[in-house]
Amino acid sequence: MSTTKEIQVDSLHDLEQAAQELLDFSNGMKVILFYGEMGSGKTTFIKAICKALGVKENTSSPTFSIVNEYLSDTNNVIYHFDFYRLKNEQEAYDMGCEEYFYSGNYCFIEWPEKTPSLIPEQAVSVSIEVLENEKRVFRFLY
Repeated sequence: MSTTKEIQVDSLHDLEQAAQELLDFSNGMKVILFYGEMGSGKTTFIKAICKALGVKENTSSPTFSIVNEYLSDTNNVIYHFDFYRLKNEQEAYDMGCEEYFYSGNYCFIEWPEKTPSLIPEQAVSVSIEVLENEKRVFRFLY
């Protein structure tokens, strides 16, 4: 049985609350998948989640490095993946993504549709729909 939640975000100021709602919703699952068109706000939302988890350093999209590693203020490791530039699933496999996914650490994955057979079953999906006036609808599902 799946569980869902939908929230509307009207401005960047609402992201902090949305990040906390996602963390509460995730029910201990640490692999979180982000779906949305280019420019929908996936990276910006991940920055807000990292902040909620106590990351003090600057977070950015790992578009070229594929994965960024952050450290929370409680010394927990957080991994942020951007699979947009992958040519095929084998590239993610070759970089050892499964070790990250099953590490027990938070793994935030942008463009998970590029690696469908590598994604753990226990994951939360976040879809971001762009509305007018910079508003967004976030849908959480597991």
